[in-house]
Amino acid sequence: MLAPVTVPAPSFTAVLFGLSGCLVDFGAQARALRDKDGNVLAGQDVQAYAAPTQGALNALKNLKRQGIPCAWIDEYPAHITGQLAAPLTDLIQPTVRPVNRWPAPDACWQALMSLNVGQIDGCVLVSGDPRLITAALNAGLWTVGLASCGPLCGLSPVQWEALSDVHRERLRGRATLGLYATGAHSVIDHLGELESCLADISLRRLKLEKP
Repeated sequence: MLAPVTVPAPSFTAVLFGLSGCLVDFGAQARALRDKDGNVLAGQDVQAYAAPTQGALNALKNLKRQGIPCAWIDEYPAHITGQLAAPLTDLIQPTVRPVNRWPAPDACWQALMSLNVGQIDGCVLVSGDPRLITAALNAGLWTVGLASCGPLCGLSPVQWEALSDVHRERLRGRATLGLYATGAHSVIDHLGELESCLADISLRRLKLEKP
C-alpha cells in the first residue's frame, strides 16, 4: 500500500497589520487625539501610546524569520504614526497614509504594492478595527480580528487589567462577536495567538477555501 502523500500547507504571501490598537497602543487610546470632527489635534505627543501590544514583537520576528513580508496600515498622519511605530523599527515596513478612508480597500492594496507583492492570494490582514477589517475584505484578503486590544474594547492596559475576570470576558466576547459580524475569518484575543491562527488559515487554504 502506498503511503499517503503529505501536502504542505500553502505559505502566506504577505501579512498586513493595523498599527494603533493592534501592534501598539492597546485599546486604540490614540483616538483621544481626535477632535469631534475626527481630525487629529496638532502638536500631540503619543509616546505614551507606543508600547507594543502582547505578542506583537514575537509575531513580527516569527514572520520575519519565515521570510513573509509585512507592513502596517493606519489613518493617522505621519507625525503620529512615526511616534507610534518607533518600537517596531526593522521588524515591519510602514505604509503611507491612504487617500481614501477605510473601509475603502485602497490602503490594503497600497500596502501590498509597497511590499512588491504580486498577488492577493495568500495575503492576510490583522486588526482590531472593524473598519479596517472591512477594508481588507473589500480588497480580497483573509482577515484576523483582535478582540481585546482594539477600539471595540477601547480600554487602556491599566483599565483592562483592573477589570474583574467576568467583566473582561464580557467585553472580549462582545468584541469577538462584533468582529465576526463584520466578516472577520478568525478572531483571536491578542497577537500571541497569531501563529496558531495563521496555521488554521493555512489548512483552510489547503482545502481551497477563499476569503
